[in-house]
Amino acid sequence: MRIGYYPGCSLLGSSREFDESTRAVLKALDVELVEVADWNCCGASSAHILNHELSIALPARILALAEQAGLTEILAPCAACSNRLLSAQQELEKHPEMLAGIEKAIEMPYKGTVKIVNILEVLDRLKDLIAAKTVEPFAKKVASYYGCLLVRPPRVVNFDRPEDPQSMDRMLRAVGATPVEWPFKTECCGAAFSVTRTDIVAKLSGKLVQDAVKRGADAIVVACPMCHSNLDLRRAEINEYLQQEYAIPAMFITQVVGLALGLDPKALGLHRHMVPVEFAETAGVQS
Repeated sequence: MRIGYYPGCSLLGSSREFDESTRAVLKALDVELVEVADWNCCGASSAHILNHELSIALPARILALAEQAGLTEILAPCAACSNRLLSAQQELEKHPEMLAGIEKAIEMPYKGTVKIVNILEVLDRLKDLIAAKTVEPFAKKVASYYGCLLVRPPRVVNFDRPEDPQSMDRMLRAVGATPVEWPFKTECCGAAFSVTRTDIVAKLSGKLVQDAVKRGADAIVVACPMCHSNLDLRRAEINEYLQQEYAIPAMFITQVVGLALGLDPKALGLHRHMVPVEFAETAGVQS
């Protein structure tokens, strides 16, 4: 299986562990990732606020580059990136009168032929293979956290159920985990307020952490760099807001799958977490 790959800014910066675990897991499943050459930022999360044309041009250039490379499908693991790519693609489909201006801005033709998929879609295709290759079942209770952008707005992403999604739950069951019943699957974590209003993040993400623990989860599993950042990097602010120490880790779905496949925890980036994944601490991994 060969698929285009758009890591985006977060996966090569603040969320390196998502990139590392995605590459490691897909390599173990014989999936060849072809990174889009000379890719640029997709514009999340501020371009669409500042300049509408820019918010379309930035993702369009990425997709045009993928087309030039002969790719028919592109994986964007970041939920914000996949959302922006899909939004731009649909905008150009609905408003073809914009195309000439966008092509002039990006200095290349754009055809709109590349299919955009998120990490859960790719893993779901490989679910049977993952189950067959599982050597260390992830026998933990988990809270599946999809966040806002992965399933919303439904008319744009056209993926899973917007209120009670199930794709991550299915994947987690396939590797031996037990998803808890959890009403916070798609609640907001505070998103980009992580820098400007950490108090809001502490409040919103605090509710997620508190309820996941209440329901007996051993970990919160995510598929979004911003969600992970708010739940992991901002844990000190969350604990201060809740006036209680919560040690439940936040893990990327690719890290959970990687552990089940028996991959090296360090290769999955588990040593990068602010909140230690203590049950995954093995040789070579430090808390």
